[in-house]
Amino acid sequence: MTDTARLDPLLTMPGHVLRRLHQLSTAVFQERIKAAGHEMTSVQYAALRTLAEHPGIDQAGLAARIAYDRATIGGVVDRLEQKGLVERCVSPRDRRAREVRLSEQGQALFDEVRPLVDGLQDDILAGLTDKERAQFLTLGAKVIAAATRD
Repeated sequence: MTDTARLDPLLTMPGHVLRRLHQLSTAVFQERIKAAGHEMTSVQYAALRTLAEHPGIDQAGLAARIAYDRATIGGVVDRLEQKGLVERCVSPRDRRAREVRLSEQGQALFDEVRPLVDGLQDDILAGLTDKERAQFLTLGAKVIAAATRD
């Protein structure tokens, strides 16, 4: 047991640690985005990044790629569309599906904020060495993979 865990038994609980890390990550993201003069959530950024990498993906595919609920991805896309950052159209392959792509404004915003978001990743794991960061990410990915196996 670490000295910190002896002082705070909650730090021995994975759920608590993950919740706190999420809070810290969100705070760093919001602080930096706001300081750069933008208003965006981390989920909206994940959607923009996915759309930059997969233009014309349908909403269900977008939801799957960012691990977001299919029932509520429409609201995320609605807000991005209202801001003029994305465009939706009916899929020519499946008339029930809606394809989504970045607008010119969305691409410009993504190009502007991507270096900022890439740069703040190290700040989220402040206090860890490069090796520890790599281990953390490897272990986190392993947990996610185990939890999402079908």
